[in-house]
Amino acid sequence: MVTPTMEPMSQHPQPSSPQPATQHDGARPYEGLRLMHVHAHPDDESSKGAASTARYVAQGAAVHVVTCTGGERGSILNPKMERPDILANITEVRRQEMERARDILGITQHWLGFVDSGWPDGDPKPPLPEGCFGLAPLEESTEALVRIIRDVRPHVLTTYDERGGYPHPDHVRCHEVSVAAFEAAGDPERFPDAGEPWQPLKLYYHHSFNRPRMEALHAAMQAHGLESPWEERLKTWKPEPEWDARITTKVECGAYFGVRDQALLAHATQIDPDGHWFAIPRELQVEVWPTEDYELVVSHVASTTPEDDLFAGVDGVGGTL
Repeated sequence: MVTPTMEPMSQHPQPSSPQPATQHDGARPYEGLRLMHVHAHPDDESSKGAASTARYVAQGAAVHVVTCTGGERGSILNPKMERPDILANITEVRRQEMERARDILGITQHWLGFVDSGWPDGDPKPPLPEGCFGLAPLEESTEALVRIIRDVRPHVLTTYDERGGYPHPDHVRCHEVSVAAFEAAGDPERFPDAGEPWQPLKLYYHHSFNRPRMEALHAAMQAHGLESPWEERLKTWKPEPEWDARITTKVECGAYFGVRDQALLAHATQIDPDGHWFAIPRELQVEVWPTEDYELVVSHVASTTPEDDLFAGVDGVGGTL
C-alpha cells in the first residue's frame, strides 16, 4: 500500500451544492465540501461508489463525476435492450442513460471527451482502435482533466487502482490520467493555460469489489438457502490478503443502496434488472456489508486510518472507525 502523505494545504472556497438525493435525517454536515469521482464509462459512477455518493449529496456535499469516454463501444448487456434502434443510436442512448443516473444521484458531471477503447478480445489481444482513449497521449488527457479539476475545485478525488479495478484499457488509463492530474492540478508550472491551480486534498482508489465482501455476501446467501451469484466466481478468485489489506476507508452507506440501485437501472443497456446486480436481496446486503470501501493513497491533511469518511481531516470533518 502507498503510505498517504500528510501535508497541510491552504484554505478552500465554499460553493453551493447540487440538488441533494433523498435525505434521511436532514443533517447536512458536508455543506460546502466537494467530491470528484473520475470514471471510465457511463454506468461506472453507478456501479462503483454510488451509495456513498448519494449519502454525501444528501448530507450537503457537492459531488461531481468526470466520465472519460462516452461508452460508445460498450456491449449491450441487457437482453431486453438488444434492438436495432438501440444499436444504431448507442452513443446518444448512453448519454441519455447517464443523464437519468445523474439526476437520481443528485450529481453534476463532465464528459472528458474521449472515445471508448472497447474490450480487446482474443489471444493475442488485437490492437486498440485508432483515436480511442487508451491511445490518447497521456499529456493530452491529463490536461483535459486538470482543467476540470481547477474549475470544480474538489477537496477529495477518487478513481481506480493501478489495475483499473479490472483490466479494461479505459479503466487502466483512467487510473493513470487521474493520478497524473491529481499531482499536476496544484502545480502552477503544469498546464498554465488550464486555469488557476487547485490541489485536491485527498486521493482514493475504489475497492468495493473486494474478495472479503463477496465471500461474506456469498456465505449469507447460502445461510439463507439462496443461490449465490458469486459461487462460480469465488472458485477462481485467488485470495490476495495483501491486496485486501490496502482498504483504509469504509463509508457507511447502506441506507442509500436503494438510490444506488435506481441509478444502476437507469443504465438500461448495461444493467439487466434480472441479472446478478440484483440477485442478493438489498436487506441482506445492508445487514452483511453496509459500506463502500476505498484506499487512501495521498492525503495533504492529517487523517488517521482506518477511516469511515472520505472527508476525514478536511475542514475538521470526519472520524475514525
